[in-house]
Amino acid sequence: MKICVIGAGGIGGLLAARLAQSGQDVIVIARGAHLRAIQANGLTLIEEDGRERASRVAATDKISEAGPQDLVILGVKAHQVVDVVRDLPALYGEDTLVLTAQNGIPWWYFFKNGGPHEGRRLESVDPGGAIADHLPVNRVIGSVVYPAAEIARPGVIKHVEGNRLSIAEIDNAKTERIARVSDVLQKAGFKAPVASDIRSEIWTKLWGNLSFNPLSALTHATLEDICRYQPTRDTAARLMLEAQAVGEALGIRFRIPLEKRIAGAEAVGPHKTSMLQDIEAGRGIEADALIGSVIELGRVAGVATPQLETVYACVRLLAETIAKANGKLRIETI
Repeated sequence: MKICVIGAGGIGGLLAARLAQSGQDVIVIARGAHLRAIQANGLTLIEEDGRERASRVAATDKISEAGPQDLVILGVKAHQVVDVVRDLPALYGEDTLVLTAQNGIPWWYFFKNGGPHEGRRLESVDPGGAIADHLPVNRVIGSVVYPAAEIARPGVIKHVEGNRLSIAEIDNAKTERIARVSDVLQKAGFKAPVASDIRSEIWTKLWGNLSFNPLSALTHATLEDICRYQPTRDTAARLMLEAQAVGEALGIRFRIPLEKRIAGAEAVGPHKTSMLQDIEAGRGIEADALIGSVIELGRVAGVATPQLETVYACVRLLAETIAKANGKLRIETI
């Protein structure tokens, strides 16, 4: 299978390396020192147990150079999709599939979903409709990505933990093509079940992300610290309860108790969330996909989200302050 991975950061790099190791024809879209290192030395993956393996993958910074693909994996952050989507048609063949691997509420949430909001566009995750205009919804495969990974240094990806990647047709249909993608991912070493209700699974992961990510960005605390400090544990729970009310108003079933979801985050240990890592590196953050989208869905469903709106305002201002200063923010050891 010809596979193009757009964005070879932590998750995109992990997917690209594993797929290349399993014998797939992989090309990655990357930039800067990371691109140059991959072109020179291949893409190296450090597994959880410390094993290292380099794979030769094609790499470029121009999507137009990749040519038609069987599968395109969007490995960029949610707010970066709009920056690449206009170039995606260069990758399309007759049957090309596009797997969206972003955190949060996806741009296609109300497509192929049925009900009163069918086809409704979410401004928070698809401003102006640019994504829907350039990415035909019939090509889309949804996913919920559970692994944690990071760029250890240019050309090198470190797999931190997790191995599950749930995928589905966005109408939850059982098709030959979704089975084929699942098989390819499983042969690359992932647990890749076909989800029976992709939106409920998105919400289960988002439930934690919309609370722990902004709290960690604002406090510079790890998951373990947030969960073990009672005031922030309680704050996370209140944010999650607001989000649960939104999801349930839209027909979502939350299949695990709230306290079990918090305990699961605590069990991850002293892990910095992706949003905290982005704040420390001076990168843009996924505030709209993780929080702004839930606030927008609350307005659609007629559910108030005052605490989510407060946290969203604070984390957005933090990101804008860092961007204006062209800086980054992290705690340094004295």
